Amino acid sequence: MMKMGKQKYTGEIVPAQLSLSVGLRDDATLANFLAGDNQVLVAHLQQQLLTCDPQYLYIWGKKDSGRSHLLQAACHASGHQDLRSLYLPLRDLASLGIELLEGLDELDLICIDDVEAVLGQAIWEEALFHLFNRMRNKQHRLLISGNAPPQQLPTRLPDLASRLAWGLIYQVQPLDDIQKLAALQLRARQRGLELNDEVARYILHRSPRAMRELFRALEKLDRASLSAQRKLTIPFVKEAMRW
Repeated sequence: MMKMGKQKYTGEIVPAQLSLSVGLRDDATLANFLAGDNQVLVAHLQQQLLTCDPQYLYIWGKKDSGRSHLLQAACHASGHQDLRSLYLPLRDLASLGIELLEGLDELDLICIDDVEAVLGQAIWEEALFHLFNRMRNKQHRLLISGNAPPQQLPTRLPDLASRLAWGLIYQVQPLDDIQKLAALQLRARQRGLELNDEVARYILHRSPRAMRELFRALEKLDRASLSAQRKLTIPFVKEAMRW
């Protein structure tokens, strides 16, 4: 069972299995996503929320690329547009069965994460194909992410493969070290922390480079700073992180 979180839609059409709620991370917003080389992708994502054009977006990237962040951010942003949305991380929810897709075409936006987790399974591929068609017929928004471009996914149903390749496709470009520093400082500002360049570089060099690990380090430092009532300096970071 997933942790309860803010849910943008709780209407009765959502299957009983989803009454447990799919949690959205509070920090997964467009405001604290450093676009880096993904400006065009973010622009199209915002356009989809405002105008439903494009109706369908497919984004892909490796683990820690930020695609899950973007899908959850789209759900958060949809609430500001009075849109009903749902985030479905299939890697976590696949065990609930295809019934969780029933009735979802009534929503304005569905964000399906880790689509590759169910591909190769005939029953899932057919269910996704029909959901895709229902969403398209109602001109509702669909945002799907995977770990590879559509042509490289292990899809067995040709009709679904063609649907996944339909529309705009973007690779989420990873951040370089300079952009990671900027992302770390952006997240620090969102938390009300002062993180200067020198301390940010020290964290980047000592922590694992994956963004989720950098943000975990920042979260730990935020708690430690609040508890000790101390600013983030290199000596304090060394002590708090035991580096």
